[in-house]
Amino acid sequence: QVQLVESGGGLVQPGGSLRLSCAASGFTFSWYGMYWHRQAPGKGLEYVSGINPDGTSTYYAEAVKGRFTISRDNAKKTLYLQMNSLKSEDTAVYYCASRDDPAVLTTVQRDEYDYWGQGTQVTVSS
Repeated sequence: QVQLVESGGGLVQPGGSLRLSCAASGFTFSWYGMYWHRQAPGKGLEYVSGINPDGTSTYYAEAVKGRFTISRDNAKKTLYLQMNSLKSEDTAVYYCASRDDPAVLTTVQRDEYDYWGQGTQVTVSS
């Protein structure tokens, strides 16, 4: 059974940091591109970042470039998102997703991805 389980969300003050994790099971993690996407209240899905299967290529949305860092540990079957200099507009539910493709996708439509996690809430507020 395929599972993507996100963790690490929470409440943080503006300017603070959080590190999200996504633990994968039930599929060959090292074959899949991995992604972080988010959805703010009342808004649609927003692309955050993607990383190719061997971790050598990454892509970031302009809104997070320079503040967020995506990484992966294939031995641990885990995806990470280090989020620094957080802003109130980063408040959202953050989802990890996977896609069986060596190229990094730069768009987000739910049916473009093979698997999705349940999400973890990130709230940036003073």
